[in-house]
Amino acid sequence: MTNHSDQCGCVSRRSMLKATTCGFGSLAFLDLLSRQSRAESGALQTHHAPRAKRVIFLFMHGGPSQVDTFDYKPQLQKDDGKSLPFEAARNIDAVPNLMKSPWKFDRHGESGLWVSELFPEVAKHADKLCVLRSMHSKGQSHGQAVSMLHTGSDSMIRPSVGAWVSYGLGSENENLPAFMAISPPTAHGGPRNYGSAFLPARHQATTLGRAGSLGSGRIENTTNKALTPEQQRRQLDLIQQLNSNHLSSVGRGPDLEGAMEAFELAYRMQTIAPGVLDLDQETDTTNQLYGIDEKVTQNFGRQCLMARRLVEAGVRYIQISTGNVWDQHSNLVSGHEKNSLAVDKPIAGLLQDLHQRGLLDETLVVWGGEFGRTPIVQGKNGRDHNPQGFTMWMAGGGVKGGIAYGETDDYGYYAVRDRVHMHDLHATILHLMGIDHERLTYRYAGRDFRLTDVYGKVVHDVFA
Repeated sequence: MTNHSDQCGCVSRRSMLKATTCGFGSLAFLDLLSRQSRAESGALQTHHAPRAKRVIFLFMHGGPSQVDTFDYKPQLQKDDGKSLPFEAARNIDAVPNLMKSPWKFDRHGESGLWVSELFPEVAKHADKLCVLRSMHSKGQSHGQAVSMLHTGSDSMIRPSVGAWVSYGLGSENENLPAFMAISPPTAHGGPRNYGSAFLPARHQATTLGRAGSLGSGRIENTTNKALTPEQQRRQLDLIQQLNSNHLSSVGRGPDLEGAMEAFELAYRMQTIAPGVLDLDQETDTTNQLYGIDEKVTQNFGRQCLMARRLVEAGVRYIQISTGNVWDQHSNLVSGHEKNSLAVDKPIAGLLQDLHQRGLLDETLVVWGGEFGRTPIVQGKNGRDHNPQGFTMWMAGGGVKGGIAYGETDDYGYYAVRDRVHMHDLHATILHLMGIDHERLTYRYAGRDFRLTDVYGKVVHDVFA
C-alpha cells in the first residue's frame, strides 16, 4: 500500500517543514500552504473516474427499524405473536416472539419498491432509491455500532469517513472546509465520529449546530468586528511567523501545524461562509419544499437545505444527524411516527431540490442508522438493536435508482443474500468518489492504515 499524499503529488508536510526550518519563515510557509490548498481544491488525481463529487450522509441516530420502513416482510405479518423459528442473536433483551409492523407497506414508482406509510414523501422518489436491505455491522451497542458506521472501527479511535474523503480528495473550494458536520452527534463517541484521529487536523469536520439542531447555522469565530481584514491579515502574519519559528526549533508539531492551517482557512472563510450559510436567501417555495414553514419539519428541513447549499458551494462530505431519537426499545409506534414525520418531507425535498438543480447525479445521498431493530418484541411494544440485518439506502451519485439490493430472512432479522458489511459500504462510497479503498492509506505508528482496515469489497452491482 502507498501513502496517498505521496502518490497524488500533494505538497507534503515534510516539504513545508523543510521550508520553515531552512529559514524561509512565515511567508514561505504560507505560500506552501496556499499551494497545498490549491492542490486540494479539486485537482487531486483520483484512482479512477468518479461517479460522485460529493456525499450527503443523513444519519438516523439510534437505529430505525428496517421491517417498519423499507424491508417489507409478509411472513412477519402472518406470524405475529408466534415464536421466532430460529435462534435470536446473543445479548438481546427481548422475548423471541415476533411482532408485526404496525404500518402498511405499498409499492411505489415504476420500480414498485416497497415503502411503509412512515415515509410517504420519500416514497414519491422510490425510483431514485438504491435500497440496501442486507446491511450488517459489528456492535450490538450504540457506541460500538456508531463508531463502526463513522470510522470503520467499533473500538479504536480512527479517522471518520468524511476525514478520509477530505484527505483523499481535498476541497473543491479553498475558502470552505472539505468536510462539514451539521448538528453533529454528542452521544456514543461524540467528536470521534467526525474527527480526523491520526490524519492531519485539517481533515476533521467543521461543525454547524449541536446534537440534532442547526441552531444559528453559523460557524463560530469567522467574524471579527474589532479589526479590518487588512489588520487581521497583518495580525495573522505575525502569529504565523511566531508559530513558524517555533516549528523550526522543534522540528515537527502536528497540532500546531493544524492550528496554523485552521487560522488560514478561518481567515478565508470570512469572505464566503456567511453568504453560503445564509438560509434567508432562499425563496418561500424552497422553504416549503423542505418543510421549513412547518414546526414539525422545520429543524431537519433547515439542516437538509443547508446541506444543499454546502453541496453547491463545493463541500465534499456533509453529515446531518437527527440525534439519538430512533432508539425505540418501547413505544415503537409513537417514537417512529414522530421521528419519520420530522424527517420525511425534508429528505424528499432534498432529493427533489438536488434533482431539479442538476446536482443529484454528482451527489451521493446516503440514509441510515448504526443498525436496525429486531422483528421480535422487546417489552410490550418495542424492538431491540439489530446489527445482524438492516436497511440503508443511497440515491444519486452513480447508483441505480429503483432497486432493492440483498435480502434479510423472512422475518427481517439476519442478512442472508448479497450481504453488505459496513466495510463494504465504505469501500463502495469511496469507489463512487473515484477512490480505491485499498490504496487510500496513511502511515501511522509503523503501519499503513485505511478506512476499511483489511476488509471491504465494492458492491459494483448497485452502480448505474
